[in-house]
Amino acid sequence: MKKSIVLCAGLCIALAFTGCKSSESAYKKAYEKAKAQESVQTSAQTEAPVVAPLTPAPVTQTQVVDNVDNATVRTEDVTVVSGSGLSAFSVVVGSFGLKANAEGLQRTLQSAGYGAQIAYNSARNMYRVVATTHADKASAVASRNQFRSKYPDAWLLYKK
Repeated sequence: MKKSIVLCAGLCIALAFTGCKSSESAYKKAYEKAKAQESVQTSAQTEAPVVAPLTPAPVTQTQVVDNVDNATVRTEDVTVVSGSGLSAFSVVVGSFGLKANAEGLQRTLQSAGYGAQIAYNSARNMYRVVATTHADKASAVASRNQFRSKYPDAWLLYKK
């Protein structure tokens, strides 16, 4: 009885191992398919595409005039958390929910030579990173436009 059980178990194990054996023909088919795709890609790359010459379109220049009167300004009631104090108009380059993130941007701006400050808006629970602060709107708009090259979302804040 024991001999037949051992013989049956050995036979099952042998069948299991031979059934899981991968066939060489499957690998060969996959290899040939990859080679065919590679040859199609290389032949497509070697053929030079025909490009028709373009006729130049007339160039028109548009001069953008930044109208100070139309510049958007947000009015918020903020308190200075870190810095010397805010004038009427400020350029905000970042808004954060975490004070640590605002402090990181402030350090970056200060190392670049700006007098960056952090203002807290308690109504929105946001820390505003102020890059520069100005007494008049025209200089604030000019400063904001300079910062928009590096900080595209820079905006103007009018302190209540």
